[in-house]
Amino acid sequence: MESPLTKSSAGGGSSLQVHAIRFGPGQELLGSLQTFVEERRLRAPFIITCVGSVTKATLRLANATSTNTNEVVHLSGRFEIVSLVGTLNPDAHLHICLSDKEGKTVGGHVLGDLEVFTTAEVVVGEAVDLQFTREMDVGTGFPELVVKPRSRTGESA
Repeated sequence: MESPLTKSSAGGGSSLQVHAIRFGPGQELLGSLQTFVEERRLRAPFIITCVGSVTKATLRLANATSTNTNEVVHLSGRFEIVSLVGTLNPDAHLHICLSDKEGKTVGGHVLGDLEVFTTAEVVVGEAVDLQFTREMDVGTGFPELVVKPRSRTGESA
């Protein structure tokens, strides 16, 4: 049986708009990206690519569940951003992979505290014909992505 979210999340094709942003030392990356999205009123934004470095990160690890969401790691030090992926709607869903000075990697769901060390060069895409939202999914216990066609009459909503 198909879940209700699967049906409503079946977004069609869309035109693409690309935005390139560079964040500097001390900026908090997640909050800065959310501000960027809000200021430009992007409705279906996602990360295309990101390179840079951070000195802090708070991540939820893969073994977290809807009933045990406290599997969290707080990182401090110098880390290269090896990968950053996800969607940037108001309830952003980002995953990051970071490498330390020895090249060892750690990754997880971004909760915040991504403090930029030297730079973060981010390319954000927007599916201009779609709108991303999140709704609670009873199957996973988490708010999951819902993709809908963008309403041309209600874009300010």
